[in-house]
Amino acid sequence: MELTLTPMTAQELDRLRGPLVQGYAEDLVAHRGMTPEAALERSSSQIRESLPAGVATERALLRVGRVGDTEVGWIWATLPAVATPNQAWIDNIEVHDEHRGRGYARRMIQLIEAELAQLGVPELGLNVFGSNTVAIGLYRSLGFEVTSQQMAKRIDPAG
Repeated sequence: MELTLTPMTAQELDRLRGPLVQGYAEDLVAHRGMTPEAALERSSSQIRESLPAGVATERALLRVGRVGDTEVGWIWATLPAVATPNQAWIDNIEVHDEHRGRGYARRMIQLIEAELAQLGVPELGLNVFGSNTVAIGLYRSLGFEVTSQQMAKRIDPAG
């Protein structure tokens, strides 16, 4: 069976929001050196601000990836804004653990690209943590290119 994308329901977002907030907070701890408490607060507030009306948030494309009746993952893209009038953005993409390694992330990106193309959006961007080499390889294989790069170094307070 082929993977399809369907609009996310409010109930699905309610179920997926907790793991999204927690996963992003864990990334902030691991990659930005934040305390778990500060990371959880930042993660919660950023997602709340980005999706103020949940699945009805203007410019948010929240889609669930399905193979038949089975949910295999989901993708969240944001349509262009005034600051970036030609670029949509992948805010998050997830393939559930038990469905990884089957090409579903690739297919979800291809399908969201097709939807964006129908809307006349000419470019798609995303962020990825530098240590996520599997995702980086996927994105490169789909034609994404590095357009900016941030670097950080932890400083030992003892000198």
